[in-house]
Amino acid sequence: MQTALRSLSLLLALASAPAFAEPQPLGIAAAKGVQSIAYDINAAGQVAAVLEDANGRQRGVLFEKGKLIELGSLGGQFSDTRAINARGQIVGSAQDKHQHWRAYLYQRAGGMRDLGTLGGPGSVGLAINGAGHAVGFADTAAGDYHAFVYRGAGPLVDLGTLGGKISYASGINRHGQVAGTAALPDGHRHAFVHDGARGMVDLGTLGGRSSSAAAINDAGVVVGASETADRRWHAFVHDGKRMIDLGALVGRGASVATDINNAGHVVGSIVSGDERLSFVWRDGKVTLHRGGKGLQLINGINDAEQVIGATYHSKLEAATMRSNAVAAVAPQGLRKLGLTAALVLAATASIVLLRRRYRGIVLSAPVA
Repeated sequence: MQTALRSLSLLLALASAPAFAEPQPLGIAAAKGVQSIAYDINAAGQVAAVLEDANGRQRGVLFEKGKLIELGSLGGQFSDTRAINARGQIVGSAQDKHQHWRAYLYQRAGGMRDLGTLGGPGSVGLAINGAGHAVGFADTAAGDYHAFVYRGAGPLVDLGTLGGKISYASGINRHGQVAGTAALPDGHRHAFVHDGARGMVDLGTLGGRSSSAAAINDAGVVVGASETADRRWHAFVHDGKRMIDLGALVGRGASVATDINNAGHVVGSIVSGDERLSFVWRDGKVTLHRGGKGLQLINGINDAEQVIGATYHSKLEAATMRSNAVAAVAPQGLRKLGLTAALVLAATASIVLLRRRYRGIVLSAPVA
């Protein structure tokens, strides 16, 4: 009961208190050496998170009212989570008995349900909207992987590509518009938006060869990262007409936008030399959060202005902060947090190398 009251008090404090510089741990209890990372939170305070051991093996969990609920798997040992909607439905990936990763939809009433594939052995679930429609990517019978949309019933729908062999979907809004990344005939990848009227639309780049979309809000605004003409990776916002260079506003290093809410506020990560930072862009202003004070890892932002991810105190711990939190500078930055740096890079690594933890880009471009 006390744990539940603490959790409720935290949510009330986040909703009503002035901006905090310090992130607020969610209070997810984890065994020694096990980290907790939050990926999404809904208005009811339900959190989709993972517990990760020292070997990087993950277990998907639901955290609500101070209680930790293990989501289990599809017959294998491990699972993850990616998103949760207002109804408490969770999308993610879990191992089956053959050790293949399969996209799932979880809800308390029915547990974890395998969403299937596009003819191959595996699939990955990455985002869900309020209607319970999910997106991700799945293996095809030809041995490639394509973006899919699951519309609440029936088989996965293959969204195709931009002429290349692969694609993956990373966001879906209430109108069913999907954001993702797809290969061109020359093998380079571009961010796309897909809807029923136009199909898959190439969003282009910031002058470079490749781009990758991470999320889309209900207004159809897409965020992600793009290579620039000088081969740097910059976060972008695409307003439906043009791609805006958010990385230029961030002003340092290589950046990637990971999420956007319906107010148009954007969150993401930055790699600058050996330092890793996170950022929030709201109301035309960029706020940088450095190691030890802000969230070390930012995965999302919801419409209640809660930024979700993990902080770091000897290990990653699931936490949240207000989107208008005032930045606080930590002299040491992230220079000695090798594990955190590796996790940030893993979250932005090529899908070819990490089939589950994709972003479609590698933040290894020259930095300012």
